[in-house]
Amino acid sequence: MQPEKLAHFKTILLGQLAQHTEHIRQDQADALELSENDAKDTVDLSVKDVSKELALRLGERESRMIADIDQALLRIQEGSYGVCARCGKPIDERRLEAVPTARYDAACQTIIEAANGDDEHSTL
Repeated sequence: MQPEKLAHFKTILLGQLAQHTEHIRQDQADALELSENDAKDTVDLSVKDVSKELALRLGERESRMIADIDQALLRIQEGSYGVCARCGKPIDERRLEAVPTARYDAACQTIIEAANGDDEHSTL
């Protein structure tokens, strides 16, 4: 891939990294705030427990996104960004624009999803 294109995708990935990092920070702050507030009754406790669990799960999702971005940035550094990890063919730039963390071209992604019963979205 041309250096200008790699720089373009690196800029996109770094922007996404900053965004997801901020989301994690905010999710953790929200979860801590929910823990510190005093509940007045059982309903308040239930609502706060559900809200805290949701904030923690969102943080886990954001952490997975950060890991995917880190892997994509590493592939840029190593020179393998934009190359399908399964078949070795170039990943279409339109796919990378839509999913900058993509590890597989569209054909291989379809095969992987079919083999996994469409439950493995983290392979993008």
